[in-house]
Amino acid sequence: MRVRFLDRLVLASAVGALSMAGTGGVALAQGHGHGNGQDQQQDKQDQKDQKDTKDQKKQKQQKKQKQTQQDKHHQQQQAQEAQQTTQRERQQQHQVQIDAQQARQREMQRQHQADIDARQARQRELQQQHQAQIDAQQAAQQRRQERLHQQQADEAQRIHDQQASDAQRQVNRRARLSEARQQQLIAEQQQRSTRYAVLLDERSREAERLAAQLRSQKRMQQYRFQQLYLDRLREQRLAVEQARYYNYNQDPYFYEAPSYRYGYGGRYYETNQSGADLLRQSVNYGYQEGLQAGQADRQDGWRADYRNSYAYQDANYGYNGFYVNQNDYNHYFREGFQRGYEDGYNSRSQYGQNVGNGKYELIAGLLSTLLNLTSLR
Repeated sequence: MRVRFLDRLVLASAVGALSMAGTGGVALAQGHGHGNGQDQQQDKQDQKDQKDTKDQKKQKQQKKQKQTQQDKHHQQQQAQEAQQTTQRERQQQHQVQIDAQQARQREMQRQHQADIDARQARQRELQQQHQAQIDAQQAAQQRRQERLHQQQADEAQRIHDQQASDAQRQVNRRARLSEARQQQLIAEQQQRSTRYAVLLDERSREAERLAAQLRSQKRMQQYRFQQLYLDRLREQRLAVEQARYYNYNQDPYFYEAPSYRYGYGGRYYETNQSGADLLRQSVNYGYQEGLQAGQADRQDGWRADYRNSYAYQDANYGYNGFYVNQNDYNHYFREGFQRGYEDGYNSRSQYGQNVGNGKYELIAGLLSTLLNLTSLR
């Protein structure tokens, strides 16, 4: 457009010059006027181009404005979305805070309830312990009362037996044996004492073998109990040796008639007061030895087995060879030993009781049942 404008300016200047130059200038102007028509067309074309250019500019501006509006709208949408996102995040954070607060409240409530439950459980436990103590005290009181009643009954039975024994002795003094029977009993007694002394020697050797076995099994409490038992047997051995100097004529057993009948294993035997007293002693000695043997096995952590004890197998402690056969004494000793062992191993007093000075005996009722002594008069 500028080039054309300059061309027109140059042309106008030329026309002016020709006018001043005369005819020659007119001819030149006419010739140039023919070319002016083309210029008009060109101007129209230029105007059209200008209009098109303006339209294009206008379209570009409109498009730009539209794009700007779209961009602005898009930015507004983005801002709105960002605001909504921020709002959602704040709501989520707020909800998280609410949830956390509620969780803390629930945890506090749970801890509070747990504290309540723990206090209640502790209170129940204390109540149970208190009740258990009360029950234990009542049970102990009941056992003491039962023991006292039993002791009273035992004492009454002992007094009754003593009175009966004294009365029987009076009767026996009037019922003396014949001289021949007395000599027969003395001879039997001497033979029994001799055999018993030999047996004690044999049993001592057996005891040594069992002692070695106890040491190898590390049953030291049972080993100590056996050694004490053997010490008592050695003392007993000395008493048996002294029997050869015994004055039989002063012993009521050898001149009193039998006053009691007893039996076991389907067989029955007769004896007098001295024999009956020895049988009672055998059961009580057996109970006391069994009690110690059971305690020893429990302390050693050994299984319960009273038959495995040397004292049970020997069953001679307290026997001096007098008044009753050895087998009879052994039988009743083992009856007491079994029950004493069970009480000792289980730490109880079901069959016996402490009668003082470290001595234990079977309760009177059980003792009477085991012996089953029947008076002959």
